[in-house]
Amino acid sequence: MIVLLEIKERLKMFYGKFALPVDLAVKFCVSLSALILMNGNLGYLTKLKNPVMLVGLALLCSFLPYGAISFIMAAVLLGHIYSVSMEFALLTGIFLILIALLYYGLQPKDSYWLILTPVAFALRVPFAVPLLAGLSGGLSGVIPVSCGAAVYYIMIYVKQNAGVLTNDAEVDITEKYVQLIRALVTNETMMLMITACAVGILVVYLIRLLSIDYAWIIAIVFGSITQMAVVFIGDSVLNVQLSPSEMIVGTLVSLIIAGIYHFFVFAVDYSRTEYTQFEDDDYVYYVKAVPKIVVSKPDVRVQRINDPKKTRRTGQRESEARL
Repeated sequence: MIVLLEIKERLKMFYGKFALPVDLAVKFCVSLSALILMNGNLGYLTKLKNPVMLVGLALLCSFLPYGAISFIMAAVLLGHIYSVSMEFALLTGIFLILIALLYYGLQPKDSYWLILTPVAFALRVPFAVPLLAGLSGGLSGVIPVSCGAAVYYIMIYVKQNAGVLTNDAEVDITEKYVQLIRALVTNETMMLMITACAVGILVVYLIRLLSIDYAWIIAIVFGSITQMAVVFIGDSVLNVQLSPSEMIVGTLVSLIIAGIYHFFVFAVDYSRTEYTQFEDDDYVYYVKAVPKIVVSKPDVRVQRINDPKKTRRTGQRESEARL
């Protein structure tokens, strides 16, 4: 435990010295992961198949705020979908515009959840992002996480129905839009996962605000259990085809990720909790103070007792003095 705390302090000191390069590297990795995800599931935009173009675009995103990165990713997504179906690209564009109007005009600082959620779904750890969003943000995180889940299933739908979307020129335009909207609205798997993520964020957020010991750990455990319960109940009611083993493994990995986040962000020592009370003219305040677990960096000093070279020189001087 002490070793982990020392590593934590070293990482904090490292980030304090090199915050800007670390932030740029994180944005680059997140952007590159999202671009690789879209290329792997769609890949219809031939210009982005060039690795140099892919890395260059991710490098550009690393110097932009997450709100601007979200718009670039949306443009790339629409480019992929437009190569398959102009109509579906239009519907997806309307959906993304609604996201921007409903959320990003008011809460742009949480834009990274919209980018991270599809990546987490692709990595088979869909419940990691709701846990982290509930721990670090507020209930407003439900919107970008839910929209990110919807974006992932939009990509999966285009991937699975690319041939149908490309070869439906003879279908009436109105009927085509109705079919596309019905296909998305009636996607029970997407609705179930969006519900599980939203409920998970709600449970984690409400529990972590409680003034109880180990509130964050309890929030992580109960949030994971709640999400799994929603998925399994929905699986039995809606007959959704989800792999139970994949969900369980993904939940366990999400628990580990959330536990690591808790350790580095909110590691406290409840055994040294203190309570105090004070008042002013209007209020009486009851304060619970829980100290953070902090380990000072070890101060290692090396002191030489016998220096062979110095000893040798001193002996030579004494011999010369005797002569």
